[in-house]
Amino acid sequence: MVSSSQIKAARAMLGWSAIDLADYSGVGSASIKRYEIQKGIPSANTSVLLKIKTALEKQGIEFTGDPLINPGVTLNIEKRVQSDD
Repeated sequence: MVSSSQIKAARAMLGWSAIDLADYSGVGSASIKRYEIQKGIPSANTSVLLKIKTALEKQGIEFTGDPLINPGVTLNIEKRVQSDD
């Protein structure tokens, strides 16, 4: 799955606010903010976290490492450019 720190890092890499992620994922911005203040994997329905993860991946975000031990995030610029076409 994805950790709260990965969600925050991914938004920062894209220059997105919580509202931007909410618009792209269909998850409420208040929920996103609530998930981001939690430690580790947010307490949320798996389908909700999957919506967030999928929205970020469509913009070129790649989640790396174990979300609990060594969470990581990278931005694949080529994927992002392709998805903007």
